[in-house]
Amino acid sequence: MQEWAQVLLKSIALFFLVWAAIRLMGKRNMSQINPFNFISYIVIAIVASLMSINLINLFSGFIALLVWVALPIALDYLSIKSKIMHELIHGKEAVLIKHGKIMEDNLMSVRMTGEDLLAQLRSRNAFNMADVEFAVMETNGIINPYLKSDKKPVTPHDLGTKVAPQAEPQTIALDGNMLEEPLASLGLNPQWLSTELDKIGVSLENVFLGQVDSSGELYLDLFDDVVQIPQPKVKEMLYAILEKSQADFVTFALQTEDTKAKAMFSKNSRKLEDLLNKLRPYLLH
Repeated sequence: MQEWAQVLLKSIALFFLVWAAIRLMGKRNMSQINPFNFISYIVIAIVASLMSINLINLFSGFIALLVWVALPIALDYLSIKSKIMHELIHGKEAVLIKHGKIMEDNLMSVRMTGEDLLAQLRSRNAFNMADVEFAVMETNGIINPYLKSDKKPVTPHDLGTKVAPQAEPQTIALDGNMLEEPLASLGLNPQWLSTELDKIGVSLENVFLGQVDSSGELYLDLFDDVVQIPQPKVKEMLYAILEKSQADFVTFALQTEDTKAKAMFSKNSRKLEDLLNKLRPYLLH
C-alpha cells in the first residue's frame, strides 16, 4: 500500500479513536476546563498527529494515548470521591472581593492585575465596583460576582408577584422543514401547524424558525423579513374575555330588579373575580 493511503487510513482511524477518547473523558465546555484537562487534550491531539504521519510507531503511541486518557479519568473519579483530592487536583477557589473590598493579596496570588479584575467583572455585567459585594474566582478561572442587595435586579419574588412556571419551548419548524418529534411531544400534529400557518397566510417553506412555548403559543421567524407576523395574544385575549364576562355580571346585577337574579349575578361575578386573580400570573406574565 502506498504511503499516502496508509496515512489516510491511519488518520481516519485515529480521528475516531481520539473522538471516542474525548467522549470517554466527559463533556466539558472548552471555556470552563481546568489547565490540566486542557493539557491532556493538547497532548492527545499531538500524539495522534505524530502517529498518523508515522513519526512514532503505533505501539508507543497507543501506550501514550492510554496514559493521557486513563489518568485524567482516574483523577476526575478521585476528585469526585474526595474533597481533599479535588482541591489537590483542581485547586481552590479564591475570594477576590469581600464586603465590597478588593483582597489584594488574593489578587496577587492568582496573578491578576486590577485591570484584569475589572475586565472580568465587566464580562459578568458588573460594570461598577461599588455594586459588587462579593466575588470569587473559580478553579477554572471564571470570576463570579455577587451584587449588593440594593443593586441586584428586581425579581417577581421580590415584588411578591406570582408568575407561571415556564417550560422549555420546543422547536417545531426549522429551515422550512417540519419537526414532527417535538410536535408530538407537545401533543400536537402536523395538521395543527398547517392550520396555524394558514391563519396568518404563511407557507412552511418560508419559515426559518418556529417554536411553541409552554402555553401553546406559536412564534415564527421567516426567511422573508419584510413580512410582518402578528404576535400571538392567546393568553391576553382569554384574560380579556373573562374580565369582560365579570364586568357584565356586575352590570347585570346593578340593572336587574329581581332579588334572586341580582344575588346570582353578584355571586358569579365574585367567582370570576377570584378566578381572574388566580389566573393573572399565568395569563399576563
